[in-house]
Amino acid sequence: MDVKRVTSFGSFGSFGDQGYSSNAAKSTKPTSISTGTNSSTGPSTGSASISATGGMKSGNTPPPQTNVASTQTNGGGADVKNEIEVGELGTSLFDSSEGYLQDSQWSTSFQGMAVAPFEQRIIDVLMAPVAENEIEIKPDGLLYLPEIKYRRILNRAFGPGGWGLVPRGAHSVSGRNLSREYALICLGRFISQARGEQEFFDQSGLATATEGCKSNALVRCCKDLGVASELWDPAFVSQFKAKYCVEDWVTHAVKGNKKRLWRLKTRSFDYPWVKK
Repeated sequence: MDVKRVTSFGSFGSFGDQGYSSNAAKSTKPTSISTGTNSSTGPSTGSASISATGGMKSGNTPPPQTNVASTQTNGGGADVKNEIEVGELGTSLFDSSEGYLQDSQWSTSFQGMAVAPFEQRIIDVLMAPVAENEIEIKPDGLLYLPEIKYRRILNRAFGPGGWGLVPRGAHSVSGRNLSREYALICLGRFISQARGEQEFFDQSGLATATEGCKSNALVRCCKDLGVASELWDPAFVSQFKAKYCVEDWVTHAVKGNKKRLWRLKTRSFDYPWVKK
């Protein structure tokens, strides 16, 4: 049997209250796994070898390979694909050799936190009332401001390059939920920290899910700056819904089932939901 060599991503380590810790090798490239082949009896079960192209420190052992995707070719020529396994919260999608997690102070630092208020111009931009025509509503009735609006507000307040999101740990998976901790840094000061999360349904959606994690963390971090704080105010939410939104019974165009969904009064329901 011929076994194709594949590249996988190892387990990351832990990131707790005391900061990031890992026993992983300091490698700049992913670890490769190859499975040995016995010419007479087929692949041997105990001959898997691990090679790290970036090297490792003496005495360290490679991290457990929990997320593995492999393609095998059996004797009949058919391909057998093994799905990437996703573990419990704490299993990383990426190798621990990401440089900023080891060399950057922002992986653990709280420098500049609460030392002084920002200047009044910045405060006015951050805490300006949210424009009602920019607010959206999800079908379940949750009000939200599109993530790009938060970025524009931060750019107006601090200028492009004056703020950034710093990862404080690795991506983790729990079931079909992907998450990662981020810190918001503005003008060289720690502002807030939050875990972003995003659901994914198959392995091809992981790249999009990682971007969703970052966006979700940004929105959560911006709450500490007072950005769009009205959206967490029950009184504002009730008034906005009564004035600009409507809840209707709609029918699924294919399945025929009915449910109540929310929409803005200026919008119509998206397919496959239709109002009859």
